[in-house]
Formats: sequence, structure tokens, C-alpha cells
Amino acid sequence: MKLQLTCSLLLTALLVSTMAAQRNERAVPDRFNEATVAQLQAQMASGHLTSEQLTKYYLTRIIALDQSGPGVNAVIEVNPDALVMAHNADMLRRRGIVLGPLHGIPVLLKDNIDTGDKMQTSAGSFALVGMPALHDSTVAANLRAGGAVILGKTNLSEWANFRSFESISGWSGRGGQTNNPYGINRNPCGSSAGSGAAASANFATVSFGSETDGSIVCPANANGVVGIKPTVGLTSRAGVVPISHTQDTIGPHGRTVADAAAALGVIQSRTSDGRDPATGSVPLGWQGTGKTRPTNIPTDYSQFVNPSALQGAKLGITRAGLTGFDPLVPTPQVVLDAFEQAVNALTAAGATVIDLDQAGFTFPSADGEFFVLLYEFKFDVAKYFSTRVGVPVGGGTLQTAIDFDNAHADVEMPFFNQDIFDLAETMNPDPNFVDSRFTSAQFPNGMSYNDALAIDHNAGAKGD
Repeated sequence: MKLQLTCSLLLTALLVSTMAAQRNERAVPDRFNEATVAQLQAQMASGHLTSEQLTKYYLTRIIALDQSGPGVNAVIEVNPDALVMAHNADMLRRRGIVLGPLHGIPVLLKDNIDTGDKMQTSAGSFALVGMPALHDSTVAANLRAGGAVILGKTNLSEWANFRSFESISGWSGRGGQTNNPYGINRNPCGSSAGSGAAASANFATVSFGSETDGSIVCPANANGVVGIKPTVGLTSRAGVVPISHTQDTIGPHGRTVADAAAALGVIQSRTSDGRDPATGSVPLGWQGTGKTRPTNIPTDYSQFVNPSALQGAKLGITRAGLTGFDPLVPTPQVVLDAFEQAVNALTAAGATVIDLDQAGFTFPSADGEFFVLLYEFKFDVAKYFSTRVGVPVGGGTLQTAIDFDNAHADVEMPFFNQDIFDLAETMNPDPNFVDSRFTSAQFPNGMSYNDALAIDHNAGAKGD
């Protein structure tokens, strides 16, 4: 099997006509840098900009800065139909039809979100490369229905950072290493590294990632963009490579709060989509309380964007973990100073900041969380594999993926192993298994659950 991605060649082929049309433009165009969704919509509405022009602009920047130049490497694949989608969006607009706030707006999706088109959905692994997904994820379908231009897929920490305790944020076997646009040798954070970096580098107007435990908010922080982690069940996980049905959620990265808010309104499922039970149920914290799913879910979140929103707001903060979890790797003083500056800025904007540590609040570690992720991943990922055909793990199980990685270790495991995969494979569907989860017999090489938990804490949160 030839396991080699030719993303840059595909990009170059797609852009031959684009580059010719922009021959007199600078090699790295910046005309629409930092442009917001509202500004771009206004230009398209007035006839001063077309979606096709905007799409070509982003593709040119990707060639110049992502695939060459400094090499951000945030985009794992571009959509060969992107310009067709943009052209169709322009045709609808000329007929007076605008499908929503993202109509004609180019967006990027994390490479674990199915698109039923010519693009791969691989979670960064060659184990899922082959025939594209048969159907759109609900999120992708909602974007198409809203007139958005799906520009391509973004790189990620392979398998959403749930393969190894030693995994590298932003690295995947298929996509290589994503870099931080603000410092090309700096960590972009993961697992939605490509989504955060792409929005930051102006490779699309907005992008979309997934989060189990930090993968939207951490890349947003590291790459200087806005990330929204929606309540589980607001955005559908149908057609998204999973870790945990208890915790997974899909959300946007944007350069402004308003952009992220507009994007959330397009991808959400206000009612059940029929493919993800969470879209028809109540949030986890409400389960067992008798409450029902809210009926007043907004259609447009940008209406709540208010520059004075902090006036009178009460915000709780904690410094738990701020100094780091490893005494050999303390938090740099510049980071500690930046945190305090942010707290002061909140106060200056009118918020009442409550120090939760001084108030006596405690934040116990989520010792059971890792077990839940291991347990659900084994069975959730097999359910996802059943939807895929024409790929190495199609119709298979987690063990199928483990076997694939072992057989292709040169490209899948050149830097680290798959010990989390191995731990998850030991999970047993027998209900009595939960009562014996701390025995060393459940894990390979004599490792106990507590041993694995200690490694997980020392290595940093996994399951991004």
C-alpha cells in the first residue's frame, strides 16, 4: 500500500487557473486578512466581492503560507469542488437567495468530520484513507444547507490525541506537524490544531473543530482566536470520528466572537437530527432531574454579542493548576503575568471577579474520566467504522486499527506508540467490568488503571 499524501500537488493543480488570474497580485495576498463574516457579507451583498473571488484568495494564501513559505501546515486537504460551491453560492445570491450568515463564506473542517464528497475523512490516520465517507456529517450538511463553501479539511492530532500518552499536539501520520502561525516552531495545541491555526493565519473565514477535553479551547488560546465549545447535544456528532459520546462536541474557531457566534448558529441542531441521540435529549447535567430539552434555543447567537456584556457580570476564577503539574516544567512567569493581566482586564471592563480558591471551592481531579473515555472509545469508534467502506478499518474494530498501525509503524508510529489504543482495547462490555476496572489484570503489561491514570496526568490531558 502506498501511504503518501499528495496534498500540495492537489492544491497546485486546483490553483493553476487561480494563480494565472492573480498573476499581478502579491504572492501572499492580504486584502481580506482579518475580515469578519459581517464585513464579507456586506461586500458580497453590494456586489464588490464574490464568493468565488474570496475562495481563490484563501486558496492562494494556503499555497503561499501553509504548503510552502513558513509552512503552517494546517490544511491537510483542499476540496476540489470548492470553486464550484463558491460559483453556485454567487449564482444564488444574484437570484436574491441568501441561505444564511455563512452563505458564500469559505470554511474549513477538521479532518475527523465526514463530508460526503471527494475529500477524505481520516482523523489524520492512513487507516481511514481510501474511499471518502458515504454521507455528510450533520455539521457538514448544515453548512451546505446554509450556503457555506467547504474549502477543505484541517490537520489534527491523530485520532484526536487519543492514541498515545506520548503523542504530539498537531501531528498526524497523514498530515505531519501543524505549526503555530505566531511562532512557526511553537505548539499550536491540539487536537484541533489545524482548525485553530487556519483561522489564525487567514486560510478561511472560520473553521470547525471537535472537543472531548480541551481541543477547541486550547488551540483557540494558543493561536489567538475565538473558540466556542458547545454544550454536548447542541451540535451533532453524527458522522464525526468519535472518542466519547458523553463528552464529544463540535464547535467553531473564528477571529472574532461575532464570527464564531454566527458559525455556531449554522451548524447547531436545535432539534433532534435522528442520527445523534444527544441532539434530542437534555444536557448531561439535567439528566435525571425531570427537565426537558430547551425549546427556546436561539437561531442566531450573534444577537448576543455585546461589547458591554461584562458590566455587572460575575465571573469565578481559579488558579488551580496554573503553575503547572510537573515541578520540572513550571509555568513561565510571563504566562503567569499574562493571566493576572487578563483578570485585571475583566475587572476593568466591569466584571466582578470572584476568587474561587479563596472562597473555599475545591476542584477534585476527574479520576473516572479517563476510564469513561477508554470504555466509550472502543465501542464508539467501532460504530463509526461500520459507516465506512473502502478504507483499511472499514467495518472493523479498534483492534483492526491497532493491527493497521503495527503493520505500518514506519508512517503511523515513527515517534510514539499506541498505548492508549491498547488500553482501550482491554475494555469489556460486561457490566460487571466496571467493578473490576482498577485491577492490573485488565491492562496489558501488568499496568493497573491507577498506573495509567498517573501517566495520563503526567503526560497532560488526552482525548482532545
